[in-house]
Amino acid sequence: MTVDILFPFYGDVALMKEAVLSVLRQTNRDWRMIVVDDGYPDDSIPGWFESLGDDRVTYHRNEQNLGANANYRKCLTFVENPLVQVMGADDVMLPNYIDWLVRAAADHPEASVFQPGVFVIDEHGAPSETLVERTKGFYRPKSKEPILLKGEDLAVSILRGDWLYFPSLAWRAETILGLGFREGYDVVQDMALVCDVAMNGGALLYDPKAAFLYRRHSGSDSSWRALEGTRFDEERRFFLEMAKEMQALGWTKASRVAKLHLSSRAHAASLVPKAALAKKWTGVKNLARHLVS
Repeated sequence: MTVDILFPFYGDVALMKEAVLSVLRQTNRDWRMIVVDDGYPDDSIPGWFESLGDDRVTYHRNEQNLGANANYRKCLTFVENPLVQVMGADDVMLPNYIDWLVRAAADHPEASVFQPGVFVIDEHGAPSETLVERTKGFYRPKSKEPILLKGEDLAVSILRGDWLYFPSLAWRAETILGLGFREGYDVVQDMALVCDVAMNGGALLYDPKAAFLYRRHSGSDSSWRALEGTRFDEERRFFLEMAKEMQALGWTKASRVAKLHLSSRAHAASLVPKAALAKKWTGVKNLARHLVS
């Protein structure tokens, strides 16, 4: 079964090349990769993709920068096959990823979304164990075998603490195309999409078998937004929207968890000292506001 690998790109060119090469090293060669460059200012990039000489890799370049959310939605227009993976432009697929995905999809036809086991690395490729990783580990299901989550249970699990690694997720095409990415979200678009899956009757498979390396580094967009506090404006808007939508479904527990968004508040609280030390007073103000709203 051919897997569509969507590759929205804007960022570090060296890490992007490492990510692409990790796809080329897959033991299962039945995939196609669609790269959508959001106008990153480096004229050498098109030539590098051409030099790969692999007709499974298609390169597109946006004439104007669309921004993360719009570029993700553009990527979805290229989907042709039943399984879809949206690759992080600085992450790494382990060689077994496509094999793992095809097998998981066949063994669990009821699953709409697939999350493999993930190792986290820093910008230098060394193992990373930040507070974020420890928090995700706390909220992640403790099962040593594949486990299926659906309905309100799935919504509660994600809203309580986002333990997913979005670039490692894979999707059935009818699910991700049917729902798409909600407009207006750049930081929490993964949580929004998984919550939409839950609310529309879909299920997520978590398989602890490792198949992906997720890169955590201080220069990431989400890290910068966190320290400035701006990401929490988006998070707060998302959680309050989810609280209303979950309540409308009669999912009282999920609505309460979204309204409280305790893990998001705790994350903001953990960043206040760092923002103050960096004299980012606007960030301190934004973070403090999130603690009480």
